[in-house]
Amino acid sequence: MRRAESGTQRLWALVARETWRRACRRIRSGPVYRWRYAGRTPERVLVAPPDLRLADPQIALEIYYGRFPLSGHLVETGGRSPFQMEVADRRWNRSLHGFRWLRHMRAAGSDLAAANARALVSDWIAVHGNHISGIAWDPAVTARRIIAWLQHSSVVLQGAEYTFYRAFLRSLAVQIRYLRSMVRDMDGGKHRLRARIALAYAALALPASPSAARIAARNLSQELEDQILPDGGHISRNPMVVMELLADLLPLRQTFANQAEAPPQALIGAVERMLPALRFFRHQDGGLARFNGMGVTIPDRIVSILRHDDTEGAPLLHAPYSGYERLSLGDVTVIADTGAPPPPAVSGAAHAGCLSFELSSGRHCFVVNCGVDTFGSEDFRPLARATAAHSTLTLNDTSSARFSYPPRVSRVIGWPLIDGPTVLRCERTDREGVQGFVASHDGYASRFGLYHERELALTDGGNRLEGRDRLFRAGGEPPRDNGRDQAALRFHIHPDVNVLRAEDGRLLLGAPGSDIWAFSADGFEPQVEESIFFAALVGPRRSRQVVILWHASQAPQVRWRLERVRAAPAAKN
Repeated sequence: MRRAESGTQRLWALVARETWRRACRRIRSGPVYRWRYAGRTPERVLVAPPDLRLADPQIALEIYYGRFPLSGHLVETGGRSPFQMEVADRRWNRSLHGFRWLRHMRAAGSDLAAANARALVSDWIAVHGNHISGIAWDPAVTARRIIAWLQHSSVVLQGAEYTFYRAFLRSLAVQIRYLRSMVRDMDGGKHRLRARIALAYAALALPASPSAARIAARNLSQELEDQILPDGGHISRNPMVVMELLADLLPLRQTFANQAEAPPQALIGAVERMLPALRFFRHQDGGLARFNGMGVTIPDRIVSILRHDDTEGAPLLHAPYSGYERLSLGDVTVIADTGAPPPPAVSGAAHAGCLSFELSSGRHCFVVNCGVDTFGSEDFRPLARATAAHSTLTLNDTSSARFSYPPRVSRVIGWPLIDGPTVLRCERTDREGVQGFVASHDGYASRFGLYHERELALTDGGNRLEGRDRLFRAGGEPPRDNGRDQAALRFHIHPDVNVLRAEDGRLLLGAPGSDIWAFSADGFEPQVEESIFFAALVGPRRSRQVVILWHASQAPQVRWRLERVRAAPAAKN
């Protein structure tokens, strides 16, 4: 009961905080405040920071012909201004006003692309520059736009007339002052950190007083210390956030060097911790593990960032502050979520996947979590966040954390994760030739009086993964037969992997050109059921899951194993 009351208190605290934040934003966007955003216009852009994100000249051509493929959604303007169109897709609108697509114009490297970039920026200034409202002026979007305009100012200003040059700098200055006013009341997650990064960019790329540069660096340092954990993870526990922030922080570090300025020590330390953390989450196929809001990744994006990683050796195996464990022997990698949920204020994308794991072998992923459809319908998000969408144990078909609220609450705060589990134990069990851990959580204790413990051990040079899942009551007592002990172990299989049953009853997992793994469980016959893999590049795909159903009062634990029975054929030269 006390735990439920605590969750309710946290929920209404979030509602009150978000209501206050929105009220502050309305006041600071109103006519009474707008005069504070006027001021001196910078004379020039001193430096254009680099951009590490992948660019495609073909997209620049598509945009020239009025086709905007942004955030997985294509909009054809038909000759109209994209900034005057009513488009329902919110993510597309945020991408449009964020201007990261300017990098494709830079990649095109032509006068035509530069002229089109200039025309679109001029169009935005004319339509939205004097009206601080809507998605265009959402502080998170404004931060992205400031970074993009500075990074690609050389393209936008190429061949520009003096009137546009001044209008561009004037609008940029207004946006920077606006963001400086709004950043204090942004949520304490990645958006506020990116806003601090944008203001640090502005202090370096535009003429600024020494005091303004010091303040920007100090505020950035404080935000990095608050959000980047000692093991390099982000407080949201989302691997994607680590990658996205590095794409902004690495160019910022380079910009300090280009301006002969010493970067803040907090920036250097954060980058040096985050690069190994990014490698920690990387699977054998080059993608990132699908935990806590992670969707599809394009391996080339990760490679472009890891080129800046000067650290040597294998990735870390233990990320205690982020709440993850990694087992790695030979060409087999297992990554597991062994942490408590992130703070409610930054848990809007977090999942109820405690003690779930993923396994990759060779260049293929075999056991996965369902992930999220990054650019798809929001209707799938609750399904993807549920415990049943993860390779772990569910009890009574219930998620181990709560993220469903009345519509009037969700309209204010979204869907943060409340009443999530506490990790009671997480210990490494490594020994010679074996990597493993044992961890437990209490996500089901308040509702069903049961605790879940999982032990994993990777042995035999990476050819064998042994697992044990146990349910128990307080004090280690076995579960009671009270009708609330229906357990399900789920192992979601990557859609590229086929599942066949062998004559000996084991399930064989394999794909053309991949290893073959056999799954078995002591005393149980695993079943194969339908599943959905949300994190595919083309959108949700049908997949399979291996499921073991039983009553915990009859068998408090299940031992299972995955064994590599055939390695993939060696690649021919």
